[in-house]
Order: sequence, then C-alpha cells, then structure tokens
Amino acid sequence: MSGSDAAGRLVRPFALTGGRTRPSRADFTLITTVTAVDPPPERAPRPQPEQARILRRCARPLAVAELAALLDLPVSVVVIMLCDLLEAGLITARPPHPVTRNPELDLDLLQKVRDGLGRL
Repeated sequence: MSGSDAAGRLVRPFALTGGRTRPSRADFTLITTVTAVDPPPERAPRPQPEQARILRRCARPLAVAELAALLDLPVSVVVIMLCDLLEAGLITARPPHPVTRNPELDLDLLQKVRDGLGRL
C-alpha cells in the first residue's frame, strides 16, 4: 500500500479521534467559523498530521462544514479534532451571528420593494 490518497485512506476516521465518538464540548455547529491562531501559543502541543492539515486550511476563517468537505472527513470527526485544537489554544471558534427578526423592518422593506416595483 502506498501513502497516496489515490490508494485509499490508510487511517480510519475513528483512529484520528483516538476512538472518541463525541466532542468534548458543544462549541461547534456546521456554520461555526474556525481560524488558526497565528502565531500559535508557545506551550501548545505539537499537532498531529490531520490537525496540522486543519490548521493550514484555517489560516483564513472557514466554516466547519466547509472544512470537513475540504478535508474529505466526516463532520463529526472534524468537530472532535477541532475540540482538541480549541482546548490547546491553536484555533478560535466564532459562533454564527444570530439573526434577529424585526417585523417593522420587514414591513418597511416590503413597502420599499412595492414602491420600487411601482415606479418600474
């Protein structure tokens, strides 16, 4: 067997998480934005190869779902590895901004659209 991706994945996803099937924290959703800390903390442990891949991809902010797709790994596996990286201080995680619904704003917007269409 060779080490190339074309030959197939040699390491099973559960091996990447040390056999864990659940994340240690609930910080991550599919749209949580993850960014690598630059420079990494001096006392941070050396990342495993798959964690290093995550850190390289997260040099710019990236959503968890997008990261999993780029790495070709299940989201659940990526989330467990992200928990480890967050606890080591190697990444930051930003939750999505909540969308507030303001009925007055919605009505105002609809009226502006109606008026604009009327002018056409």
